[in-house]
Amino acid sequence: MSEVLKTMSSESGILSSSKYHKGGFEPTMSKREATLILDVSNNAPKNKIKDAHKRIMLINHPDKGGSPYLAAKINEAKDLLDKK
Repeated sequence: MSEVLKTMSSESGILSSSKYHKGGFEPTMSKREATLILDVSNNAPKNKIKDAHKRIMLINHPDKGGSPYLAAKINEAKDLLDKK
């Protein structure tokens, strides 16, 4: 199986070009992690942070079947980036 995945990734770039971050959340959220969660740049203006937060929360809100844990992490990311 691993040989098949290696072949697929080298031929098509499927696994090697993934834009998703591997691993879980950091114990204390960093600015880098917050920008990854909201998919914004380090120097994004507040309106971009607000728009990104709204877009992601519409998809992940617990009232719409999303995870309360993920919603809390998304809110934490917005709060951290809003402080700058």
